[in-house]
Amino acid sequence: MARYLAGRFAGVVLILFLICLFTFVIFFTLQPDPAVMICGKTCTPERIDQIRNVLGLDRPFFAQFWTFLIGIFAGRDYGSGANLVHCAAPCLGYSFQTSQSVWEMVVDRLPVSATVAIGAAVLWLLVGIVAGLVSAVKEGTWWDRTAMGLALGGSSIPNYVLALALQYVLVVWLQILPFPSAVAFSDGPVLWFQSYLMPWVVLATGYACLYARLTRANVIDTLAENFMRTARAKGLSPALTLRRHALRPALTPIATIFGMDFAALLGGALITETVFGLNGVGKMAADSIAKNDQPVIMAVTLLAAFFVVVGNVVVDIVYTRLDPRVRITAK
Repeated sequence: MARYLAGRFAGVVLILFLICLFTFVIFFTLQPDPAVMICGKTCTPERIDQIRNVLGLDRPFFAQFWTFLIGIFAGRDYGSGANLVHCAAPCLGYSFQTSQSVWEMVVDRLPVSATVAIGAAVLWLLVGIVAGLVSAVKEGTWWDRTAMGLALGGSSIPNYVLALALQYVLVVWLQILPFPSAVAFSDGPVLWFQSYLMPWVVLATGYACLYARLTRANVIDTLAENFMRTARAKGLSPALTLRRHALRPALTPIATIFGMDFAALLGGALITETVFGLNGVGKMAADSIAKNDQPVIMAVTLLAAFFVVVGNVVVDIVYTRLDPRVRITAK
């Protein structure tokens, strides 16, 4: 297992390096000149050259890329003299449009995105797995048809449509919930829960519908396996057979997609955060795209890629614990 983990760690380092290189090429070579975008419309060539010198854009490409990598671990300086701006490690860039370190901007907004992602993940796992499990056990009944019909319909509703509908019904019409905002848990657990409830529901709906359908299909396939018939022939109760023998292999694929889905959401739920006005990483990315603040866009891209890559490794480790066959292969 140690050799397996070492190999996976080396793969993660290589992938993150390639992602850094790719995003650096995209945002600082193929995109419009960042100096021109920062300088604005009323700008002189002398001012553009000055900004390029401060950003280090007048240096060779690989020198810029090496400075960027060093800055992640040791920090870096922009400009010199009176124009010197220090970006402490981990330096993912500096936004001259907001006069802030990109890492500080991400740290300020990451708790909101993490709260939205964790709450939605708990909700969609509970609803999706339970609904899919009951539908599989009651295959062909009215419950199964109703639940799968709702799952099909729920997965077809865009997030922004559901968000606007919930806001109108629950906030404007019935007035039973406050408008969503980034409330801290220390401000009151009840207000915190009410403020995040709609974003959780909106973000979890599509995933819960997908997980319900996948769980149903996996459990039905597992129940038809030979070892399930053997367990029933030994006299085990249906509940015990389902819990000990059916759930584990049926939920193994769910663990795989959950790791990827959750890791991607930690990089920001752009649509949900934007519609509800939650100042998380996703909304920060949307605002940066509108202003073409390239250092922020690149940092969010790298952050999302980091979570996905690390999530993939975590899923592989969990997989080896859930499925003995994978554990043997890993060794």
